Amino acid sequence: MNTEGNRYTVIYTTLVCVLVAAVLAVVSQALKPRQSANEKAETVRQVLVAAGLGEMEKWRMVDNQAVLEAFKEQIDGDPQVYTTSQLKAQNYNIKQGKPLSLPAYRFKNGVTVRAVYGSGLWGPVWGYIGLEQDNTTIAGAYFDHESETPGLGGKIKDDPSFRASFRGKAIGKDGKVEFDAISGATMTSRGLEAAIDTWMKAYIEN
Repeated sequence: MNTEGNRYTVIYTTLVCVLVAAVLAVVSQALKPRQSANEKAETVRQVLVAAGLGEMEKWRMVDNQAVLEAFKEQIDGDPQVYTTSQLKAQNYNIKQGKPLSLPAYRFKNGVTVRAVYGSGLWGPVWGYIGLEQDNTTIAGAYFDHESETPGLGGKIKDDPSFRASFRGKAIGKDGKVEFDAISGATMTSRGLEAAIDTWMKAYIEN
């Protein structure tokens, strides 16, 4: 075969692409269990923070297995964990008026943690809000994002004072929560506000 011809180039390129795709597929499948375990443990860390059971800095020092064990010890009821991909599916169901399966983590300290999910400026935002036994007073919160701007929208995750500002606030009968927007991150703040309002209303109505 003429190695300098177009036919050789096309065949060679095709084979390389197929080989690379096959390798990536195998690697992806091999890493999937570990990725799923990491995602589950990260979700649990965020829920524990929202429940007032320690700050994220503490849980970052604990390995995945220990985090899950602590979660099971502190939870009062079903320890099933809803990952962000499951929250995304439920967010779609909320908007479409379809049957819902909303996570509610009840802890032995009396706090119930609810989830929220929505859209920020550049991608999804989500989080967890812990409620006191009256189901209206916020005991704690934790928020995360996929790609918000560091130092601006990214503060919903990185700024402890932002999370702390939710403590003691009340959720209205319509699901709304009043909080101060992050300076310079109007769209992220609006997205988070819409996510909280939408999900808290869904919890109230369901």
